[in-house]
Parts: sequence; C-alpha cells; structure tokens
Amino acid sequence: MPFTIQSAQSIFPGTLVADVVPTTIESFNQLKAEDQLALLWFAYTEMGKTITVAAIGAANMVLAQGILEQIKQMPFEAQTQVMCDLANRADTPICRSYASFSMNLKLGFWFQLAEWMEKGLVAPIPEGYQLSPKAASVLQAIRQADSGQQITILRNAVVNMGFDPNAPGSYKKVSEPVAPPTAPALRTKVTIEGIDNATVLAYINNMNAFDFDAAVALFTSEGALQPPFERPIVGQQAILAYMREQCQGLKMMPERGVSEPAEDGYTQIKVTGKVQTPWFGANVGMNIAWRFLLDPQGKIFFVAVDLLASPKELLNLVRK
Repeated sequence: MPFTIQSAQSIFPGTLVADVVPTTIESFNQLKAEDQLALLWFAYTEMGKTITVAAIGAANMVLAQGILEQIKQMPFEAQTQVMCDLANRADTPICRSYASFSMNLKLGFWFQLAEWMEKGLVAPIPEGYQLSPKAASVLQAIRQADSGQQITILRNAVVNMGFDPNAPGSYKKVSEPVAPPTAPALRTKVTIEGIDNATVLAYINNMNAFDFDAAVALFTSEGALQPPFERPIVGQQAILAYMREQCQGLKMMPERGVSEPAEDGYTQIKVTGKVQTPWFGANVGMNIAWRFLLDPQGKIFFVAVDLLASPKELLNLVRK
C-alpha cells in the first residue's frame, strides 16, 4: 500500500487552516475559571449582535433540561459556584453529568445559561467586571476571527469542561437521538465545480441527508475521517459513531474542487465550500476544505475536514 493514514494527512499541503482556532482555545484553557466564565459571557453577548442563534431545541436540549432547571432554581451564589466548578473540572454530580453530554449539548447548555443571565434568572457577571489582560487578549482574538471560526472556538472552549466522563465512577455518555435519514424523494443533490467523482458527490449528498450508514459505506474498512483540529478517526464503526454524535443537522455546501492522480492508482481530491450548523442562522457558515484520498476502487481511504484560515482560501485549489 503506497499510503498510510499518516502519509495521507499530507495531501494538498498548501491548504491554509485557521491556526487561530487551536491557538485561541489553548490560551482560553490557560485562564483562571473566573476569566473563562466572564469571557464566555462577553463573547456570547457580542455574538448575539452579529450571529443569529437558532432555537434551543435544535440540539435536543431536553437531555440537559433537568440540570439546567436545577441550576435555575439555585441562589445566585450557588449558580456561580456550579459554573466555576464546570470550568475547574471539579468532581461533582453536575460536572459529571455535563461531561457526559455531546459537544452540541454542551454548546446549547452555555447558550441557555447566557440567555438566562441576560434575563437575570442566572447569576450575571458582576457589573463593572474587568477581564484580566490575558483574557482580554483572548476575547480580542475571538472578535477578530470570522464567524465560522468564532463558532468553532466557543464550541471547543466548553467541550472539555466538567468532570472527565471516562474517570472511574462517572456517568455513561449521553447519546442524542439519531434522526432518521431524509426520505429519498426529499433529498437534494449537490454539484461541485470541477468535480464529477461519484464517491465524493455521494459522500456529500449522504451527509446532507443524514444517511450516515451510506456515507460510511463509501470508506474502506480501515479508512479514516479527520475532523478539524482532531486526530483521524479510523475504521467504519468509529466513523459512524462520530457522525451520529457530531454531524446531525450539518448542511454541507461544496462549491468547487480539483482532482489529481496520486501514486498506485489512488486519487486525491480537494473540495472547498461552506458548512452550516443547526445552531446558527443560514447566513453563517464555516469555510471548509475537504481533502479526499480515494483508493483505486474509488473507496475513501482518508478524508480531512479543514476549517480554512480565510474566505479567500475557498478559491485556493492550487497544489503547493
């Protein structure tokens, strides 16, 4: 075999990813809990002015509603302590439950708290609170990022809060209900300028129809999917589990692409476009590149999903 998962990661090396995202998340994680909470509050407040947040039910928030209502009924001092515990990853029942949520549930959890803080139902950030210089720098980095990068930064900032679900005695991970695939008669088909590869088109169409079983069937048995800023997920069952947890409600909108022959009958294809999430208005999309490596039989051996550095990268389809 001419390719390994590791070597496949280097296809289309000229792709410029949004390094601001992991850099900003790392800076966020180094802040003290109070600054993390204040920064989330300020960031969500500012995002609300420029980004439309969809209905809270979009991520099956009923799974988190019991804990949210429990927090809502607490005195302000106890509410503040719960939020600090989450940021500090303290070993408490609420932190264990939170850590068992999917990424979308965690995002929705904090959006609900932010909404209640605005309404005075949950302890607000003290009036006149001043962010530390480090926290102010992180907030400025978020301000300067484009909307898709902001979404990713804030989503990833909350994912590691709470108590580690893999720790002994913690709760079993909560799985959101998997919506049935879109009925065949209601499915739409994408077109990609410069690309007519049946596997790539089928992958995008199946993902948009939430037909994850059909999408995974396009992979080789030991194929891999690499989400943005994560390690490759290897094997069809692992990929399917990831898709069911993280890809519900996503809308992929590819625009253009380029196809090149690779070694020993393999084909590498790069497609650029946008992805919309169920959490934000239709005018907000993440600028994305998909880098496919197909084996000689047309199966997906590897696909990387990259969050791009800037909108102009959508047009950058030259191999470097």
